Amino acid sequence: MKKLLRTALIAAAAFTIAAPAASAQTRQYEGTIVSVDRGARTFQIKDSERGTIRVRVTSSTRFERLAGFSSLRAGLRNIETTVRRSGGRWVATEVERSGGGGSHGNGSDDDSSDDHGRGADDSGSDDHGGRRGRGSDDR
Repeated sequence: MKKLLRTALIAAAAFTIAAPAASAQTRQYEGTIVSVDRGARTFQIKDSERGTIRVRVTSSTRFERLAGFSSLRAGLRNIETTVRRSGGRWVATEVERSGGGGSHGNGSDDDSSDDHGRGADDSGSDDHGGRRGRGSDDR
């Protein structure tokens, strides 16, 4: 019984140590292409939350709603990329043009529970006359 408990504890400890390291190695960025270096097969993307990074494209990089690396150009907006750390560099596993519409995973085009930006408590009878608030300057 002690041997089984010890094995279970070791396995659990190994899993909790390994899991965060694997997820920390993959990141997602979304933003505008700042520059493209065709010779080095890299591009820089500026993410408003994470800053600007240089990303390398390989033959394994998948492109969605883009014709490939050749379609990337400075100023191209609404680009999403999933990157992983490899050899001290960020390498793109996927690059795609965002804004493709759709339901973002709920499997339905017409979600009857969608309140179109109005919360369940927004009956239109608040002190704003049904208008959305303006933030900290609401009175």
